Amino acid sequence: MKSRLITFLLWSSSLLPLGASRAIGRGLGKLAWMLGGSPRRVTERNIGLAFPELSDPQKEQLAKRSLQATGELAAEMGYIWNRPWDQVRAHILEIVGDDTVREALGSGRGVMMLGPHLGNWEIVGLHICEMGESVALYEPPHMKQLDDMVRAARQRSGSVLVPTDPRGLAKLVKCLKKGGIAGILPDQVPPVVESGENSNFMGVPTFTMTLASKLLAKSGAQAFFGFAERIPGGYRLHYIPADDGIYSDDLQVSLKALNDGVERCVRMAPEQYQWEYKRFRVRPRGPVDYYARDWQPGKD
Repeated sequence: MKSRLITFLLWSSSLLPLGASRAIGRGLGKLAWMLGGSPRRVTERNIGLAFPELSDPQKEQLAKRSLQATGELAAEMGYIWNRPWDQVRAHILEIVGDDTVREALGSGRGVMMLGPHLGNWEIVGLHICEMGESVALYEPPHMKQLDDMVRAARQRSGSVLVPTDPRGLAKLVKCLKKGGIAGILPDQVPPVVESGENSNFMGVPTFTMTLASKLLAKSGAQAFFGFAERIPGGYRLHYIPADDGIYSDDLQVSLKALNDGVERCVRMAPEQYQWEYKRFRVRPRGPVDYYARDWQPGKD
């Protein structure tokens, strides 16, 4: 029943114009702020950690806008997943930096597209298929009916989804070596200690995936950061070459370049980052738990 309800809501929201969906989402974000609870608490905690230079009123305003942006993301997802790609594509109003991606692909070099949880990352995954053969890692949701919808939506512009297992990673590396594009979300907290190391993000020690760095070393691909900024009427796509440090044999140097690249993107549209996600976790668990209810700045 839960799967059917979510699928129905996504289908229903796809019938609305994009602007109407966003308006509903902003309303949901305002409601989440008024209700308090975990989304607001985590958002405020993360923004306090990431932007210590802001005044308390500025942090509060950014947190409010962030929850509204998260609401917009949720409300517009039905439109993005269920409308034909040409209708969604018409909402891409501006693209910045795609010429450098096409140049890399034209040289025969594979491209790793690092798409942080910023703006609407689904748009990036759909758009990169226009530039070349694309493979993306995919971890299916637990609900089968929702999995069918998401899989069909993400593959409709030409991308191939592969599981996050050795066979899927092998297909991804093969695509890169052939001069294709691989899409990876670089700012997810890895599920096991062996999958990451602690590295500073926004000035805070953060458990960071090592997968992207290792795949770059193995494939020889060129790395870019990509995100779809939400603007009135649609989206502005940004494609930004990663700093050279991301190719370093020193893993810590590579991870710093990875996190610095995500930070650079975030600072371009800070309210559109997924701040309700507990990004500032460390592993193994350190002396500081930023998400403990009794944690206060200065206690660490």
